[in-house]
Amino acid sequence: MKKIAIPFFFLILSISLNAQKKQWTLQECVTHALENNISVKQSQLDIEITEADKLEAIGNFLPSLNADVRVSKSTGLSLNPTNNQYENTTLGSASGGVNVGYTLFDGLKNVRQLQRSKLSALAAQYRLDKMKDDIALLVANSYLQVLLNKANLEVAKSQNIVTLQQLERTNNLVDAGVLPRGDLLEIKATSAGEKQRIAVSENTVKISLISLAQLLLIKDYSSFDIADEDYKIIDGGIADKDVSEIINSAKESRSEVKIAQKNLELAEKDVQLSQGNYYPTLSAFFGYSSRYADNDPLDRDFVEQLYLNDGISYGLQLNVPIFNGFAVRSSVKRSKVNLKNTEYQLEQARLDLESNVYQAYVDANGALKAYEAATVALESQELAYQYAKDRYDVGLTNAFDFSQSKLRFDNAKIEENRAKFEYIFKLKVLELYFGVPASELKF
Repeated sequence: MKKIAIPFFFLILSISLNAQKKQWTLQECVTHALENNISVKQSQLDIEITEADKLEAIGNFLPSLNADVRVSKSTGLSLNPTNNQYENTTLGSASGGVNVGYTLFDGLKNVRQLQRSKLSALAAQYRLDKMKDDIALLVANSYLQVLLNKANLEVAKSQNIVTLQQLERTNNLVDAGVLPRGDLLEIKATSAGEKQRIAVSENTVKISLISLAQLLLIKDYSSFDIADEDYKIIDGGIADKDVSEIINSAKESRSEVKIAQKNLELAEKDVQLSQGNYYPTLSAFFGYSSRYADNDPLDRDFVEQLYLNDGISYGLQLNVPIFNGFAVRSSVKRSKVNLKNTEYQLEQARLDLESNVYQAYVDANGALKAYEAATVALESQELAYQYAKDRYDVGLTNAFDFSQSKLRFDNAKIEENRAKFEYIFKLKVLELYFGVPASELKF
């Protein structure tokens, strides 16, 4: 039994460790962030509030129904409700009724309120969409930063392997008297510097992973890691489009302008609602009531008294506003000022969006040029490094010149990595402005 239990224990332990060391893909990170981010949850609650406001606005079109019951006990001089006579006695009484009310006209405020609640729900949805886009982009940027740091770490490690191989060969040549000991010391210094850069790079990777985990609200930093995928530059043709086309698409699809537009429409409804207070209100009412007293002169029972003492009331009620201390006038003025302010905000939102798209377009094109230049520089530095290595192998150059050539090659590779991931991110920002949903971005 023990022989079976031990392998089973290690199997379970292995599965547990593999589960803890799960490597997150970019899509998994984005999905997790959108499901757990506090700001997203708050925006979703805002939508629920607007649904409650909409339900209340619909309810304003329905009649009101209320019931009341009153039971009392009095001692001394009191009015007997059954005969309307004052009596000096101890009296127990009960009364109750049902009242129905319905608003026939209220200056169209109920209609405006329902319209406003629908606009408010749309505005809340647009705010949620924008929040999701911003968070998805933030997660993508943090994810790409981890990939960049990991790529730079791999460059440092691979180049140090080459240095260690060169160190072994140089040591043999020094022992054979072919090369001076100064070359060996130079290669050792180069290896030491590379190991230091490896340590710094490893720390940078850890810090960037922690930053991404915090963004995803993941507390177990030690086991968090991402999938080491080789992300390609995927351009769906956005870089070839004219900037005016991207701007027009952004104005139609981006939530920034939609939010400002709905805020303007909400302000217009607020003006109409405040102006509705100038109009009279007309409502209808119907009521049914009855009463009971325990000192009825005819000694009638509870049910009989309720039957004989009941009554109904119905009618219309008209309220005409005449003077209210300028409250309505002030409310209308404030709502009109707010309307003007939202008009400016909509205009500013359009200008900001156009400026942001221009900036994103310039950034993407600049990042592409930087990446192309970095690629050319890397190719040149790689050829120069190979040439310096060949010359060093045959003793035509010293270790210092060879180390400098290798350092330039390493830096060129790191710069090429940085330019690549920066261009990927700038390209995705431009695609978002063009109207591509964050969930459909391809990396």
